[in-house]
Amino acid sequence: MITIHLTYEIDADKLEDFEEYGRRWVGLVNRFGGTHHGYFLPSEGDSDIAYALFSFPGLAAYERYRTDSVSDPECQEAFELARRTRCIKRYERRFLRPLDGVS
Repeated sequence: MITIHLTYEIDADKLEDFEEYGRRWVGLVNRFGGTHHGYFLPSEGDSDIAYALFSFPGLAAYERYRTDSVSDPECQEAFELARRTRCIKRYERRFLRPLDGVS
């Protein structure tokens, strides 16, 4: 399993746009065979940082998702929402693996 951790720097004045973007991607990741663990939005503290976590069974499944999302109309609409509204200033992507054998 591989988990992708995204850190977003968002425009705090466009939080509603970012929320819509996130809602779309939760369903899209799940449709492509991943498990979306959710978006985590600013509350206390930094007003312009948000996070997302989602997992795929392995790196090959994640790469298929990345390749297939490029030509998927719903994915393209989500990308366009972010481009049009500029709700995302930048993001960082990290790849994590779970600690196995913990009881």
